Amino acid sequence: MASQLVPLQKGWNHLVEPRKGVLGLVVWALVADTYYQPHPAYGWVMFVAVFFWLVTVILFVMYLLKLQLKLYMIPWPIVVMVFNAAATILYVTAFITCSAAVQPTSWPQTPDYNRRAAASFFACLVMIAYGGSMFLSFQAWKGFGSNAATSQVTVTNHA
Repeated sequence: MASQLVPLQKGWNHLVEPRKGVLGLVVWALVADTYYQPHPAYGWVMFVAVFFWLVTVILFVMYLLKLQLKLYMIPWPIVVMVFNAAATILYVTAFITCSAAVQPTSWPQTPDYNRRAAASFFACLVMIAYGGSMFLSFQAWKGFGSNAATSQVTVTNHA
């Protein structure tokens, strides 16, 4: 039980979590500020940005309130790792979709063009943040790089 809670109490994930939320909110705001309704690709980007922003905020609040200690029956390291893997994969698709939907034939200095291009850039940053968080979650799940040889107890002879 205690070994499952260590990755959520220690490590770098709690420092990355607010940054993912802020960057995801920027993607959401930039796409929402354009006229995206005629473009179905931006509907996908909005879904990914809003959904993962909400789940990230919920997980961050749960971490702040230490609710993972009360819900000890849930394997939190695996849940967080799977969440970050899913977010990384879907943000890859959102980044590619958002980047491909920015029409290079439109006026380069129009506000919609600039916001959509900025949304693509920030979607890439969010994708990198979730990918890094997935890597850290994987390391936490595996035990911070220890192996069987280094984690064995050594017995000293006091003779």
